[in-house]
Amino acid sequence: MSDEESRTELNRIARELKTMREMMTTIISYIRDAEAEIPEKMRRFMNYMHDLHDIKYMYEELGHTVPEHQLREMERCDDRFRQLMAEQNAEGGAINKVRREMAADPANRWDHTRQLPGPTHKEKSE
Repeated sequence: MSDEESRTELNRIARELKTMREMMTTIISYIRDAEAEIPEKMRRFMNYMHDLHDIKYMYEELGHTVPEHQLREMERCDDRFRQLMAEQNAEGGAINKVRREMAADPANRWDHTRQLPGPTHKEKSE
């Protein structure tokens, strides 16, 4: 390969890498935006829990007894969901951060301050 061909090939590779880097930056920003509301860990866990719920109903619709292992896993997920919600509602958790932002909106239909730890938004404004 001549020097000119090598330069042309390297320039092509550089353009492709630049395009890939720009696209990855866009994808990562979308992921970060989505995780600001609900962390991916929570979303995946909730999908799993929902699937277990659907499996339980599948057995029941067919007239079968739901297997014990299915019920035990649903019990485990119930406790784990409570733990994950406590983490996310604690100070610094993603849901807590969103709830604090929402509490500042005077047009809210619901009181989002009641689940915030410490003095509520409404108590501070009085």
